[in-house]
Amino acid sequence: MSLAEHRQAIDAIDAKIVELLNDRTRHVLEIGTIKTKQGQEIYAPHRERAVLQKICKLNRGPITNDGLRAIYREVMSSALSLEKSLSIAYLGPEATFTHQAALRRFGASLNYCPQKTIADVFHEVSRQRADYGVVPVENSTEGVVTHTLDMFVESDLKIVAQMVLRISHCLASRATRREDIQRLYVHPQTLAQCRGWIQKTFPQAELTETNSNARSAELAAKDRRSAALCGELAAETYGVPILERDVQDNSANATRFFVLGRQVPPPTDADRTSLMFSIRDEVGALHKALAPFRRYRINMTKIESRPSKRKAWEYFFFVDCDGHAETPKVARAIEQLGQHCSFVKVLGSYPNGD
Repeated sequence: MSLAEHRQAIDAIDAKIVELLNDRTRHVLEIGTIKTKQGQEIYAPHRERAVLQKICKLNRGPITNDGLRAIYREVMSSALSLEKSLSIAYLGPEATFTHQAALRRFGASLNYCPQKTIADVFHEVSRQRADYGVVPVENSTEGVVTHTLDMFVESDLKIVAQMVLRISHCLASRATRREDIQRLYVHPQTLAQCRGWIQKTFPQAELTETNSNARSAELAAKDRRSAALCGELAAETYGVPILERDVQDNSANATRFFVLGRQVPPPTDADRTSLMFSIRDEVGALHKALAPFRRYRINMTKIESRPSKRKAWEYFFFVDCDGHAETPKVARAIEQLGQHCSFVKVLGSYPNGD
């Protein structure tokens, strides 16, 4: 085929794609109407996961599965925005990794509301000023985000989805040469994740801590003799050239995020449940509390303790396990857990995986 013929074929295919996308969106809008009448949430992470899995199975290339998922993410985001003017609260400011995670989950067509603190994200969703919230919960290098865990003690919000975002820190600067960089703007978490690289590459540089990676990029944009360690989105947002990528000490550096909502999605074939509990002050209490998980052969993927802040030396335990809280096996284990605890709370069940 000639160049003109290829272009003519593409034009014909584009016309079909536009028609099919509109047909698909009309069906989505009808489903949204039915859900609204039944009092269901518009956003359905379990259905979203099933759609993305199905299209990847259908894919025969040359488009990669990652590329196809990105395309469908925006297709679904556009449809969601037509169903309802959804608002997503996230730990801000704009261009942080949490913002990046929110965009990856919900696409670019929805309304995003940056919040100053994790507590503000919880409050916005609780007061129904936002439909969903996105908060970080755990980094593979630095461990759990304690503020997020502590908020679940009093909050009635549920975890409705999770995502794991690979964290790639960049060196961004308007300096033309590395030798000209005298100051590094860096968030404390970023500093912890890049400390070895900083000591090796900029041992004499002045380190100035900021309250976010976005703020680091914003400050570096104003000073040619400084640089920011930040994410690619932050560098692009503030127009700071990237001099080097992947400067984090651990190449497998990743952060896990929770999506907060008000309704738990229904069970799928692969779910995870998060819960918290407090044990009685007696010998062997923790062993007795966890025994039901072993009895029903439920895989516990995480356990973390936090001071209750109500009474000295009293702790809450946070647990992730495989399965959905509504399935018989997990439900029985949680019921028996309560027999050995002074407090048990299911934080959410959600599709396992990103």
